[in-house]
Amino acid sequence: MNKLPPEKRAQAIQMMAEGISLRAMTRLTGISRTTLLKLLEDAGQAFSEYMDRTLVNLPCKRLQLDEAWGFSYCKQKNVAGAKKAPVGAGDIWTWVALDADTKLVASFYVGARDGAAALDFVSDLAPRLANRVQITSDGHKAYLNAVEETFGADVDYAQLVKIYGPAPEGPQRRYSPAECTGAVKHRVEGKPDPKHVSTSFVERQNLNIRMGNRRMTRLTNAFSKKAENHAHMMAIYFMHYNFVRLHQTLKVTPAMAAGVTPKLWEMSDLVKVLEDWELAKAD
Repeated sequence: MNKLPPEKRAQAIQMMAEGISLRAMTRLTGISRTTLLKLLEDAGQAFSEYMDRTLVNLPCKRLQLDEAWGFSYCKQKNVAGAKKAPVGAGDIWTWVALDADTKLVASFYVGARDGAAALDFVSDLAPRLANRVQITSDGHKAYLNAVEETFGADVDYAQLVKIYGPAPEGPQRRYSPAECTGAVKHRVEGKPDPKHVSTSFVERQNLNIRMGNRRMTRLTNAFSKKAENHAHMMAIYFMHYNFVRLHQTLKVTPAMAAGVTPKLWEMSDLVKVLEDWELAKAD
């Protein structure tokens, strides 16, 4: 089977990480959409497995948890009436654990927004940590059981519960959220420092995901048509974010700030991870 040269692979993966659609990539690079889809699947799996192996023994002290909404094929309310809706069609959520100090995405999970998904997400996060941490999440109840079952008493955990005013009236009400009028900090476990009970950094990260990834853009037809491809694109995004993209405040990548890697990665390093994964798969 013909394979793209490393330079073309690096170019395509960078475009994916920057949120460019596959059809636009075909027009810009001349690479067929079928080839790009195969690269998306392989790179997503390779990067997900690489982060699973390397994001361990992390020196995180303060973690912020949140989840970002998206959908695959169609919105959840339209699944019942959709023709040939594939498995996984409907609402899809990306759960993110962000280190407030290094800005590293220590763990992410793509799936539903229920108790089982919360438990899977937090259960993946906990073994990656080298020490006791302070965790802040929003008021989503699924976090309560997930954190308690995974960490027990070995965590300082608080929820930041936002208070919203009445929903807006008039023509804008369909797309405008209710105004946030305040927030209440609730201690759940341990002794969380009230000064650091915040979800600001992870909420900003979720905005970055939405602005920088075409599949998360609202009010467009750029959403993923398959849940698997959505998950692969998230893996590519977070791999590029953690290892390649310089953080404007830190002046290094999140992976460098967290001690995961001593050097600034280039796109060729991502291609090397993919090639090593292909060799291991072929053996």
